[in-house]
Amino acid sequence: MPLALLVSATLLLIWSGIAPRDRVVWFMETAPAMAGAAVMLATYRRFPLSSVSYVLVWVFACILIVGGHYTYAEVPIGDWVKDALGQERNHYDRVGHFFQGVIPALLARELLVRTSPLRAGRWLFVACVSVALSISALYEMLEWWFAVVFGGDQASDFLGSQGDVWDAQNDMLMALIGGASSYLICGRLQQRQIDALSSTGC
Repeated sequence: MPLALLVSATLLLIWSGIAPRDRVVWFMETAPAMAGAAVMLATYRRFPLSSVSYVLVWVFACILIVGGHYTYAEVPIGDWVKDALGQERNHYDRVGHFFQGVIPALLARELLVRTSPLRAGRWLFVACVSVALSISALYEMLEWWFAVVFGGDQASDFLGSQGDVWDAQNDMLMALIGGASSYLICGRLQQRQIDALSSTGC
């Protein structure tokens, strides 16, 4: 399965890189997906992850790659939902920030369970959700730096705030919700898959 996910994400990345709206913004949006793929390839043999982690990382990578091609504020499906529901903005970026909480929380859970004495319970939940929220806050600071350095349309495209003065706070809230809900919904499935990996010596 990881190979199929990698190949499909690579094909999507190739499509995304063909005449994106802005090349610099495309790179900034897709770089986390490319970096994540490189890390997972490098560690696959000695530290394979659970299937649920791979699948959700793939979903997040696809969200980033599509957003990089159009910019988050102009992804067509987001415009369709906006028009269908009579909303004031394209909320595709909120989906991305939700998964920006999902992935760090579940990856932190897997790493902590497999490499530390910490076990399932309230403190593992707190630690994993805190990691997700911290990474979201770090990304908001990266967006701020990008806006200061580049300014103009590139900054607007990368930020994707669409006039929302509370955009950074809403983004971090979505990451918090994503981190907490993914832990609660997927934690047991992930644990079963971790136990299966442990039984095979991984």
